[in-house]
Amino acid sequence: MNKEFENILSQLTKEEKDEANSNNLDFPEKIIPLLLKRVHPQNVHELASLLKQSVLPSICPKTNEEIDQLFSQIEKEPNLLFDKKVQDKIEDFINKRFERDKKIVIEQTSDISKLVLLMSDYLNEAISSNGFGSQNVLNIKEKVASININENGLEALTELQNELINAATSIEKEMNTVTNKLENGKTKVHELEEKVKKLEEELNRTKTENMKDHLTGLLTRKAFSDEVKRIESAYERIKTQYAVIFFDLDHFKKLNDTYGHECGDVVLSTFGKILNKSVREHDVAGRYGGEEFVAIIHFNLNRELLQFLKRIKTIVTENSFLYKDKKIKVTFSAGVAIRSSYTSYENTLQKADMLLYQAKENGRNKIILENGMEI
Repeated sequence: MNKEFENILSQLTKEEKDEANSNNLDFPEKIIPLLLKRVHPQNVHELASLLKQSVLPSICPKTNEEIDQLFSQIEKEPNLLFDKKVQDKIEDFINKRFERDKKIVIEQTSDISKLVLLMSDYLNEAISSNGFGSQNVLNIKEKVASININENGLEALTELQNELINAATSIEKEMNTVTNKLENGKTKVHELEEKVKKLEEELNRTKTENMKDHLTGLLTRKAFSDEVKRIESAYERIKTQYAVIFFDLDHFKKLNDTYGHECGDVVLSTFGKILNKSVREHDVAGRYGGEEFVAIIHFNLNRELLQFLKRIKTIVTENSFLYKDKKIKVTFSAGVAIRSSYTSYENTLQKADMLLYQAKENGRNKIILENGMEI
């Protein structure tokens, strides 16, 4: 076996090596069918995306952050998905997610279990009390049936009257006790309804928060991807025109090194707010990662898109970002691609990314459109 072939074998996965050895694959050309079984890179991205969606969102914010960090690495290096350590980590996250979510749900619904047990006790007691009172009445009924008025006379009737009064009093007390307890139970039911309502609101709030980037208030990368599916569906049906804009803050690392990461967070937060206020209700904007942002802007006429781009650039470049007592000048670069020019959203995003890279290579602080126009 020559060194070149040994080098090829060394780059195979453990499963591929085992198959090569078991089938006596001793020439490079024999390896080709084995390599053709590998997953296409584009499918690896799809697989990673589906896997991420299957484990998110979690009720536990900590779990969301951990999974987001791992899948951000996988998006940059898709082949990590086939790394055994990464697979073990994903499995560990899935187990953690179930346990953490289970714990949170148990904690937030413990009052429900307590109330169910309490109401069960009340009802059992009511049944028992009612049974006791009914038995007293039954005994008295039998005595009434057995009385011979002629023989026992007034004395027997008087004794029976006393027993009836005592039995009625006992039943009255029992029913009052049961009624009071059921009234208390009714109050607790109302309290429970309020707690369930608050729990629903809390879960909805948690879901909403998981969609938003905690620093900028924009959509997270996953939430943005979900919105893209909705927008793409509309595009396929009615060809709603939109542009994909890729933003990147210029010299952000230098800004962090000079003023510190807290200052960098202020700049990211402020830029996010500017972007969020500038987009319309049917447009979407998200934080793609680090100092990168992406937006989908719908338009009918080209001048509408240009007005949006110029407005963002003017706001950012003609104002200073305030950090403590410092006024910091910030610029950004951007690439703009029109969806109708490409076969898919992914291709449009890739073109916007290329144009962004071109803007940074050509001096930064500029927006480059796919037609070559610069702002």
